[in-house]
Amino acid sequence: MKSRQWPVFQRLAGSLANSGVTPNAISVASIFFAVVAGGCLAATNQYETSYVRRSFWLLSAIMIQFRLIANLMDGMVAIEGGKKSSVGDLYNEVPDRLSDPAILIGAGFAWGSCPILGLTAALVAVFVAYVRAVGASVGVGQVFLGPFAKQQRMALMTLVCVVSAVLPLQWQPIHESTGIGICGLALSVIVFGGGVTAVRRLNQIARLMRERQTGSI
Repeated sequence: MKSRQWPVFQRLAGSLANSGVTPNAISVASIFFAVVAGGCLAATNQYETSYVRRSFWLLSAIMIQFRLIANLMDGMVAIEGGKKSSVGDLYNEVPDRLSDPAILIGAGFAWGSCPILGLTAALVAVFVAYVRAVGASVGVGQVFLGPFAKQQRMALMTLVCVVSAVLPLQWQPIHESTGIGICGLALSVIVFGGGVTAVRRLNQIARLMRERQTGSI
């Protein structure tokens, strides 16, 4: 990832490595950030006061970014800081499988959204990650094809939060019969994009398996 080369993240990783914080603890912290983000998203539908709702949108955007930074830092501290753990792969994968649903399910209960969309997006996100892991399990390596991997999903949700926080309410249309607005539309994009991503990854895995069988790789 290009962000690994950013000086600010390299300095942060160095500070964490020297502080005694373990990569596994950073991975667990990412779950906390995700749960807070999901809770803030759901809270946007519980308050009518504009500034309170906007505050929850902004806090959610910040927590999503903290989650992504934690995902980046655990690997950097483990590898570049020389703190790899025998169970590090578990801590690298399992928190992500909890964090994605926490955020997306929370988004399903947000203002202008729908719980079914949130649940569906969460299932799709987990399935996309599962397909990536299938590549490794069948011996052709993990497949990271997009267009909607974790980074893209979280980038879209962050954008939704920021836009919802800063745009006037009259610029945030809500479909009258369904109650779907910007957040619900974004979840629909994640569901569709995740489906495309899963199909692309499965096709790539199948191609690599066929090439291996014929001796092309």
